[in-house]
Amino acid sequence: MDWMLTELVSSVPFVRHVVILSADGLSIGQANTAPDTADAIAAACSGIQSLARAIAQMFPHGDGSTRMVGIEADGGYFSLMAAGPGAYLAVLADQEVDAGLLGDRMRTLVARIGQHMTSPPRQDVRQAM
Repeated sequence: MDWMLTELVSSVPFVRHVVILSADGLSIGQANTAPDTADAIAAACSGIQSLARAIAQMFPHGDGSTRMVGIEADGGYFSLMAAGPGAYLAVLADQEVDAGLLGDRMRTLVARIGQHMTSPPRQDVRQAM
């Protein structure tokens, strides 16, 4: 799967990091990102996703799920997109990135390989023993 993530990096100028993560914050794959950085991004995304879900539950006609979270900060953009049951696609890009192009390529990637990015919930370790 990493080669498909690398394709996102090469097709959108100014993309800095691409990470696929599970809902509980574990890095599943990455492109243009060192493993330690991918782990840190995945852990932070778990918290962001949880907060976004809490806000989504405030909408009376929604189901509480979120499809995309975006943050614009000094120096760049962060996008977190649902990528299948229990999986998310996270991208950090420099401020020069074309945010529209980035969102479009992220949606295309999720549509192409969304089923392959599914991460089922982990079982309780105590039950496995």
